[in-house]
Amino acid sequence: MDEKLAWYAISMIEQITNKQIEMLLKKSKKPQDIFKLTKDELSNLGLSDSQSKQILNTNIESLLLEQEKLKNEDVSFIIKKDKLYPKNLNKIYDPPYWLYVKGNSSILNSKSIAVIGSRNSSKYGETISKRIAYYIAKQSVCVVSGLARGIDTMAHWGCVAGDGITVAVLGSGIDYIYPQENINLCNKIIEKGGAIISEFPMNEKPRPENFPKRNRIISGLSEKIVVVEASKRSGTFITVDFALEQGKEVYAIPGNITSINSERN
Repeated sequence: MDEKLAWYAISMIEQITNKQIEMLLKKSKKPQDIFKLTKDELSNLGLSDSQSKQILNTNIESLLLEQEKLKNEDVSFIIKKDKLYPKNLNKIYDPPYWLYVKGNSSILNSKSIAVIGSRNSSKYGETISKRIAYYIAKQSVCVVSGLARGIDTMAHWGCVAGDGITVAVLGSGIDYIYPQENINLCNKIIEKGGAIISEFPMNEKPRPENFPKRNRIISGLSEKIVVVEASKRSGTFITVDFALEQGKEVYAIPGNITSINSERN
């Protein structure tokens, strides 16, 4: 098993965390050697019985078949050592060890601005999100967002309308588009030279705990972050917190002073 195939196998382990991977690498040094560990060694490193079974039952032929399926679906699997791995992500705390990418992998190192906001957006917020993304696209800058309903969706559509490139970061597997009404949007993003990316394995459903992890990638890829509209408890502020920790500039669009989506902490 070569290193790339080993990382691919690790990426498919049920709910594996970066902390668990770090512990495995301290024990085995190379990702290939993880698959030589015993059941007791895996358990002592904090892996669940289910995770341990997946490692112990790894089949190289099955992995190669799965990789072939990725190629057939035009999905790339990128690890940290690859030239196409986003340089900006190497600068953040807890960067993903890998990314699944559908579309144009080369844009992941482009100059980027994130446009984010509430799922429960107002018509005003949606209009502004679309206009801002359209303007950013016209400056030949990539727009990054999370494909969620509301502000994110409008940001992607605005970029597409401006013939720009946009990256959608998913909180699910790359073959599990959520929300489903954005499947056509994803096709348009790829058609225009953009990309859909995720650190989660194929067939992974959109779990609530996946979205905060996704948000660190949205902010990590971007030089600046624009918040269009968000309530106090919006997940948008998780992305903002990541951005501030990463030393990024964060901008907030003025909104209706009577709207809960214009409140600030």
